[in-house]
Amino acid sequence: MSDYQQFLKERDLVDYYIQKGYLIKNSTENLSGAYVYFEKKNSNGEMERETVHLLTPAARKYFSVRLIQQQNDQPERDVGA
Repeated sequence: MSDYQQFLKERDLVDYYIQKGYLIKNSTENLSGAYVYFEKKNSNGEMERETVHLLTPAARKYFSVRLIQQQNDQPERDVGA
């Protein structure tokens, strides 16, 4: 599989979980890529967790952009309240 095809597969996987309502909770980067941890509450109030292993540099960059978008979409919190 070409690097570009691998990137498309990883990008689509990140988008899939975001569209399903998962939030990016954490990530770990090492020499073998990045592990992205997703989390959401299901209808029973229990936490569902998924992990995606991103291998391509382009997918890691894409994930970083999506994380920044997620942080910007969250409502402002009062620090002093």
